[in-house]
Amino acid sequence: MSTSRYRGDIVAGSLLVPESRKVADLMIQGFFGQTLKHKILEDNLLQKRSPVTAQRQARLIVARLSAIDPSFWPIILDGSKEQATQALLCAAIKHSRLAGDFIHQVIATKIRTFQNDISYLDWDTFIDQGRTIDSTLDSWSETTRSKVRQVVFRILAEAKIIDSTRSKHLLPFTLLPEIRSLLEKHQETYVLRCLEIFQ
Repeated sequence: MSTSRYRGDIVAGSLLVPESRKVADLMIQGFFGQTLKHKILEDNLLQKRSPVTAQRQARLIVARLSAIDPSFWPIILDGSKEQATQALLCAAIKHSRLAGDFIHQVIATKIRTFQNDISYLDWDTFIDQGRTIDSTLDSWSETTRSKVRQVVFRILAEAKIIDSTRSKHLLPFTLLPEIRSLLEKHQETYVLRCLEIFQ
């Protein structure tokens, strides 16, 4: 029987580094639940023109930050752009196995076989195969599939796993020691398994 492994709410945004820094700041200060939502939406913290967009992105960011240990939050808030980006990549992988499995299964195969690029065809094949383990993918429209693909490839580009969403050349990604240390400390074995393929 298929279980729900993949989620489509990743369409709300890629790594959203500037926005995530702002939300991490509030969560470090102890804002959660309705109070956090009020601060984000009423103060237009994310600086979005549409309240619907702000709410959707805020929900995604809070879910991602809540998926990882709070010890990651200060790095997201005050770390360098590379540190914050990698911490948020970890959060995105933990929150969405769709991104993690694509890295672990498809990109890992590319690296092992000395291929330097990924393609949209690789993604489409991955999704088709994913339907055998998660039947919810059958209900996704072509628009949803396209949007999710766009966001996942943008995450890969922002994390410098690929050079851009246009050429899609694989880069020699290196997991920062401080990020690896946090993942090991909190036994984030799935995330580590996804990102160790580059070592």
